[in-house]
Amino acid sequence: MKFGVVTFPGSNCDHDAIFATGSMLGADVVNLWHKDTSIPNGIDCIILPGGFSYGDYLRCGAIARFSPIMKEVVDFANKGGYVMGICNGFQVLTEAGLLPGALLRNESLHFICKDVYLKTINNSSAFTNKLALDQVIRIPIAHGEGNYFADPDTIKELEDNNRVIFRYSSPDGIVEQEFNPNGSINNIAGIINDKGNVLGMMPHPERYSDKRLGCDDGIAMFESLNSFFK
Repeated sequence: MKFGVVTFPGSNCDHDAIFATGSMLGADVVNLWHKDTSIPNGIDCIILPGGFSYGDYLRCGAIARFSPIMKEVVDFANKGGYVMGICNGFQVLTEAGLLPGALLRNESLHFICKDVYLKTINNSSAFTNKLALDQVIRIPIAHGEGNYFADPDTIKELEDNNRVIFRYSSPDGIVEQEFNPNGSINNIAGIINDKGNVLGMMPHPERYSDKRLGCDDGIAMFESLNSFFK
């Protein structure tokens, strides 16, 4: 398969995503610039990486949402193309209206950078089919605005339609508030859209794609996409 990784001014995980998909997965990958006005043919999945696009001025993802490439990303997703937004990429997806809700300041009001545990809630998606249901993976987070919020009707719709992909949990898969690093409603760490082709998550699977990094739990998500497109 072929990935496209977008770089915005302030992105700092674009090369991590290129490493995970290209060097570790062995897939074709191209770098897309935020001012691009077209997406090359043949791309199966676009990754909006982590970082601090436009310095997080105004609101995280709010300016990046108006980059020329995002018009193409929205069109790509609406036509069924697969999009993965990681951390700042998740924030951009909510600002662009491709995913519901918003990412608020962490409940602690502090930037948090540490490993967390995610319980797999939906393993039937293109992004998680190589994971077992309820499987717990260790993935790092690094954000100041990762507190997922949406109105009660939206949360109910996400829950009722199996659109919550990951929840923050204990290493044993216990989902309790004490294992929630940022205050997200229902310990939500990642969601998909109603068609299942757009994923947003705050943790960074690309940072744990190689055992030399101390853990390779994150590569399973990219392997899932590769398997889906075979």
